Amino acid sequence: MDIVYKEKNVTLVHADAFEYLKSLKNESIDIVITDPPYFLSNDGFSNSGGKFVSVNKGDWDKDNGSSEEFYSILLSEVYRVLKKDGTLWIFGTMHNIYTIGYLLKKYDFKILNNITWQKTNPAPNLSRRMFTHSTETILWAKKNTGKQVFNYDLMREENGGKQMKDVWSTSTTSKGEKRFGKHPTQKPVSILSRIIKASTTEDMTILDTFIGSGTTAVAALLNNRKVIGVDNQLEYLNIAIKRIKNIDSEKVGKIK
Repeated sequence: MDIVYKEKNVTLVHADAFEYLKSLKNESIDIVITDPPYFLSNDGFSNSGGKFVSVNKGDWDKDNGSSEEFYSILLSEVYRVLKKDGTLWIFGTMHNIYTIGYLLKKYDFKILNNITWQKTNPAPNLSRRMFTHSTETILWAKKNTGKQVFNYDLMREENGGKQMKDVWSTSTTSKGEKRFGKHPTQKPVSILSRIIKASTTEDMTILDTFIGSGTTAVAALLNNRKVIGVDNQLEYLNIAIKRIKNIDSEKVGKIK
């Protein structure tokens, strides 16, 4: 494990996620935000700009028949390191979210919300044999005996004085957010910023176990939160460092 970047509110670590989690003390983290591999790299094809492209993202996204074991280790370690009232946000799609949902209950988590991220500009389905995939799911969960932070009044204020619903709409990640390089599963800053504003206070520490190109770190710094980001791909961490160093030029897109 190597710390590749550190300043007052952010630490980036080049390490295997499980190795890093196992190095942490019990109940030492306030909130975990994680976007684990979906294991979709199966030599198939998808759509990018109206063209057929490979769905393969890298060896880290290939399912060798052990995806359930992977998620089990992740959730058991996350449960151990979360504080009593800590919470977990975990991203997925229809391909893996039902497995994750089943395992959350198995490892004594209670699901608080099933957030649907609706993409306003999804890639069309070139096969024409099913509906266009235009959503991803974000599960928000706590320990069964815990009491989560939820900044209800702030979320209501940001929603025009009405209770905020569990369907959030944004475009896919903008070119501006990828100006220092691309990550194949990069999420918009607006999504991570809403998560952080909704469920944390300024004295909390956020852990992202698969931080990739650093969106969680950017959103945390924009909201004056402390963040630890871990990834085993140095090329993506280098993108994250560039984004952090140029955070004043980061533009947050619209979210409804």
